Amino acid sequence: MSGNPAFRLKPFDWISLAAAVLVTAASFFYVYAGSIGAGESVVVVEGGGRTWIFPADAEETLEVPGPLGITIVELGGGSALVHESPCENQICVAAGKISRSGQWIACLPNAVFVRIEGRKDDDAVDAATW
Repeated sequence: MSGNPAFRLKPFDWISLAAAVLVTAASFFYVYAGSIGAGESVVVVEGGGRTWIFPADAEETLEVPGPLGITIVELGGGSALVHESPCENQICVAAGKISRSGQWIACLPNAVFVRIEGRKDDDAVDAATW
């Protein structure tokens, strides 16, 4: 007996290894390519079965339909706000302006959702800082 038998990779082993490396690399680029050096922020408004996407610096007034009526969303100066809504509690209107990526406003009774997506401001102070 000679101890340890020689360890040799067979052709299918090499093919499996190459496929695993390619799948890993492709997954990395699929997941992280959009976030590395991501473009400018956008405002996404959803309601009435539709979605609107605008650059964060757009100047627009949207009338978004919902089950209770029309919600008016205003975009301008790099921010977005719900100006008027037919809901009873008006929490969405009281939320005020949003201007940073990750912020959102929801009018749940009227099924309207406003959010900002895109490049994150890493220098900004947030609640986790305190």
